[in-house]
Amino acid sequence: MTFSPEYALYAKALVGVLAIVNPLGAIPVFLSLCGDRTPAECHQVARTSAVAVAVVLIAATWAGDALLGFFGIGIPAFRTGGGLLILLMAISMLHARQSHTRQTQSEADEASDKENIAVVPLAIPLMAGPGGISLVIVDAHQAASWSDRLMLSAGILVVSLVVWLALRLATPIGEKLGTTGLNIATRIMGLLLAAIGIQMLTSGLIKLLPGLG
Repeated sequence: MTFSPEYALYAKALVGVLAIVNPLGAIPVFLSLCGDRTPAECHQVARTSAVAVAVVLIAATWAGDALLGFFGIGIPAFRTGGGLLILLMAISMLHARQSHTRQTQSEADEASDKENIAVVPLAIPLMAGPGGISLVIVDAHQAASWSDRLMLSAGILVVSLVVWLALRLATPIGEKLGTTGLNIATRIMGLLLAAIGIQMLTSGLIKLLPGLG
């Protein structure tokens, strides 16, 4: 059974965005930040975070090319830089720890004192951070038409729904999987991201340095 290039692009984009957003990896942070809140407040945080993830990544899908053009950045250079960033994040995930490209310790300490944590730091930069934005911009650039970008946007909405479900059910998921289970899931996502990051990095370098091909 074969798939058309368009469906292959959609599937790759969906898996890549889901891996880099890594909603299961956000569960420990969500639980720690929501520890002194009521269940209703935690559910509101989950909804707001999921919506923020969707807004940020869909905005990057449609406005990314224009933003790169404004700063005079070519897609090969951006693909190379984005691939390197994603690879560094993947290495941290393979060690089951949070990458500093997502959130530094000082940012985590500051977040614990914040009243509103749904958008910052949960959605940005924990889930829809620089790596996720880079990935969707590159995927959107590969889209051949507006309908393709609409499909990519629909995939982002699916990922956002998964984010909402994961955070909404964070307590039972955390109890069921435990630290070991969540770390295993994070490592699997990190392995997928490592492959995506290397592919982006090498394809960008080949465009920048044709002699490498």
